[in-house]
Amino acid sequence: MKWSTTWFVLLLCISITQAQNHINREDIEKDFPYLENLYLDIHQHPELSFHEDRTASNLANELRKAGFEVTEHVGGTGIVGILKNGPGPVILVRTDLDALPIVEQTGADYASKVTVKNEQGNDVGVMHACGHDVHMTVWTGTARAMARNKDKWSGTLMFIGQPAEERGGGARNMLKDGLYQRFMVPDYALALHVNANLPAGKISYIPEYAMANVESMDIDVFGRGGHGAYPHTTIDPVVLAAKIILNIQTIVSREISPLEPAVITVGSIHGGTKHNIISDRVHLQLTLRSYTEATRQGIVQKIKRICKGEAIAAGLPENLWPKVTLADEFTPALYNNPDLISKVVTSIRSEIGEKNVEQEKPVMGGEDFARYGKTDDHVPIFMFGLGAVPVEMYNEYKKEGKTLPSLHSSKFLPDRRPTILTGIEAMSAALVDLLKK
Repeated sequence: MKWSTTWFVLLLCISITQAQNHINREDIEKDFPYLENLYLDIHQHPELSFHEDRTASNLANELRKAGFEVTEHVGGTGIVGILKNGPGPVILVRTDLDALPIVEQTGADYASKVTVKNEQGNDVGVMHACGHDVHMTVWTGTARAMARNKDKWSGTLMFIGQPAEERGGGARNMLKDGLYQRFMVPDYALALHVNANLPAGKISYIPEYAMANVESMDIDVFGRGGHGAYPHTTIDPVVLAAKIILNIQTIVSREISPLEPAVITVGSIHGGTKHNIISDRVHLQLTLRSYTEATRQGIVQKIKRICKGEAIAAGLPENLWPKVTLADEFTPALYNNPDLISKVVTSIRSEIGEKNVEQEKPVMGGEDFARYGKTDDHVPIFMFGLGAVPVEMYNEYKKEGKTLPSLHSSKFLPDRRPTILTGIEAMSAALVDLLKK
């Protein structure tokens, strides 16, 4: 009992000392009116993936005003800001820049009213339905706070604004454009993401594998078309596609270990033109999710095997076997480095309190922040969650058993003040401790 008490007191003293070394809460709060105006501007001027020109330019200017050396147009609309402050580690902090093709229905007086033409020429609404507006504001607020408090840390900050997270291509493009070669290889890489299931004021984290490999697959199923009244003269691709869909459901349930997470979803099926016509083609679109590379490759090969087998069973010649294509949108699994988690979570707990930090379970969503840790440099990375739901709303929905508006919902709207302030507190505390003098 004596040892337990001693260790508790020691840990408490360490936490108090850490908190005293962090950036003062009042210092961050004083900056909030400025940051709130920035947030509202970003929220009302969202831009789609690969088209974040205004957003990137504005954030580049914010970094310059804070004293960073800034380079624009890295990997497209990406930006890189460097702030050197003596010897020490190099830490990369990432924000994403893009929004989603969604018409906002939050009812907020500052709701986005932006509409643009997408790449298919269709008019679409644009909204920050995934919280990237919060990410950018926290990122800017953290950069400003760190620049104001250089006496508390030593090292180099590498703040990057990344395009096209929603399309899975932004991180790849920045790395391909020489992010690590043109600037520097960081010792650590950090990011945060709003959590639509957590009340504002709280932080969440997931050890090790946190998000999945995400693969998009297209399958063209061919057949021999004809009249619906004479099916015996055809080979029906609709029936063939149905068999393929049903059979690939057994991959997860019967061909992959139940201890290995995996998801196969057929999200789209299109074929035929009229009631009484048997078509000669059906198009399927799938999303494939996994954690390990072996499982990822295994799923792809098993789907190809099933497609081939069903085509042979239907009597199709080889030139009409299904065509399986992987889209150029792959996102690797996000693996949070355990040692970095331990350091960062300790810092955040000492800043915002033990009760405000929660461990969560892995999810099968995707996040291309993973790529910054997948190069040959093996940079340790960590993305943590930032609670964004108004506390009253959270309690009401939980009490009534209702589902909260999710990320990518037209009704998702963070509680901006506590969410932004908590994000800056958490990120700046982690940076100060990782960059101790």
